[in-house]
Amino acid sequence: MNNAFNAPMDSIRNFGRLPAESTDHFHRLDAHVVATESLLTTVDNIQDTIETQGMMCVYGRAGFGKTTSVNSALRKLAPDLTYRLELRSGPTPRDIRHGLFKALGLPGDPPARPIEFDTLLKETLAETPRVLVCDEAQWMGRSSFEYWRHLWDDRDSQITVIFAGGDGCYEVLKREPMLASRIFIWQKFTRMSRQEVVATLPAFHSMWSKVDARTIVGIDRAAAHGNFRNWATITKHLLNGMRKMNLTEINDDLIRWVYSKLGGM
Repeated sequence: MNNAFNAPMDSIRNFGRLPAESTDHFHRLDAHVVATESLLTTVDNIQDTIETQGMMCVYGRAGFGKTTSVNSALRKLAPDLTYRLELRSGPTPRDIRHGLFKALGLPGDPPARPIEFDTLLKETLAETPRVLVCDEAQWMGRSSFEYWRHLWDDRDSQITVIFAGGDGCYEVLKREPMLASRIFIWQKFTRMSRQEVVATLPAFHSMWSKVDARTIVGIDRAAAHGNFRNWATITKHLLNGMRKMNLTEINDDLIRWVYSKLGGM
């Protein structure tokens, strides 16, 4: 049975569109999106890429805020023009064709022959400007990258393509010179400095406004390492611990309790 018939209508209608801001934070943490230097740079870079209808690559290790920054920037710049592709590991051109068909909400059944499928996609992508986001780009092989280039190179195309990926994404794309030479902007995400961590956390979650800078630096040195996803996990554990222990602020015992839940310490 086709799962689409059993899925909620909202999930079918919203497939491929930008997720709600409430889903940005790891563990569904009730926190704020903070205008970090990386986020502000992402907004500027995506705006420039959209204006040129170019291609952009956002890359860096897991947990450095790539997806949150890209989603936040696109909500600001092109919320109604953005389509996200959710592809399996090792996607083929066929997967990309069908992913685009579904994300764009095209009617009817997908064409059976690749040449007819490509014609349909090119005609659709020539109708109006669109921003296509391909996440986990490091999973793609040469034929998939060539397919993206084929779509973007079409003279009538009105697409901006944003590749986002974790470890190895930069190296994988750079091995494909025909595509790499067309990338307009490369943006690398790195860990936050200790100074940025101290400045950012109180804006990220109100709990940190009561914590002194030395404690924050100590946690960063011991466990978070400038990784935003690590900080989201630690924040969630601290909030859970405060609730369970009936605390109104964090203390050393609570921090040690959180450390006991984190691997590799």
